[in-house]
Amino acid sequence: MATVKNHTGILRKLLVEFIGQKDPLLAMLEWTAQQMMQIEAEIKVGAKKGEHSKDRLTHFSGRRVRRMDTRLGTVYLFIPKLRKGGYVPFFISERKRSEQALISLVREAFINGVSTRKIERLAKTLGIENISASQVSEINKGLNEQVEEFRCRPLEAEYPFLWIDALYEKVRMDGRVVSMALMIALAVNTDGQREILAIEPMLEESEDSWREFFRKLKARGMQKVSLCISDAHAGIQAAVRTEWLGASWQRCKVHCVPRRAQTNEVKCPHAGKTSKPVSLGQMVEA
Repeated sequence: MATVKNHTGILRKLLVEFIGQKDPLLAMLEWTAQQMMQIEAEIKVGAKKGEHSKDRLTHFSGRRVRRMDTRLGTVYLFIPKLRKGGYVPFFISERKRSEQALISLVREAFINGVSTRKIERLAKTLGIENISASQVSEINKGLNEQVEEFRCRPLEAEYPFLWIDALYEKVRMDGRVVSMALMIALAVNTDGQREILAIEPMLEESEDSWREFFRKLKARGMQKVSLCISDAHAGIQAAVRTEWLGASWQRCKVHCVPRRAQTNEVKCPHAGKTSKPVSLGQMVEA
């Protein structure tokens, strides 16, 4: 009972000290991280610092400072150094969700067009010290690597069904904002699984640009397509005939839907007067 009271007193004293800090939660995080590192390092060494033990595996050799940015703010860790084997705290080597969330926040802001300078100011409001524009760029390098990996990944040799279309988006290029066509390819493989094959920006939607788009798919290993589905764009049809010899082309049923249709039941423009209404859900499923 005396031991429990003693521990309670120590904890109470610590909490009083934390309350007196400018940021109590951040101070508690820093203290907890330091204690966890000390315990983990002692286990790895096999003894406490300065303790004589036959189970000792190595010795402490000072400390190194490492900055850690968290959602609570920035803390500076004094990580124990070992003479042999080295030591990295488990909560640094295994990136935890909280720190990953911070990186995700920076990347999400960057993707949505927030400048690196504004991200720096945003980080300061969250208590993160000294995130510079260059550090934001460094964090976002991983985005470029992921995009490049997606764009260059190898494809299967055959995809029975290939849907192709283009979306027009405003894109910053050479210091100005322009409208660009984002060409998209979605396919169904031989196992019946849908897969987005590519998303490529082009200045215009033409036969030449679609042929270039298809050549990039071929360069990644794609060789055969049985049926291509798209809107009635003449350039797409011509590119399909040239690049996918032996493939059939079909107009996408969704593109038959008039833009003025506001209900779930619509008619294709080319359908006869006696044809039954077709639901939009049936068209998408088809």
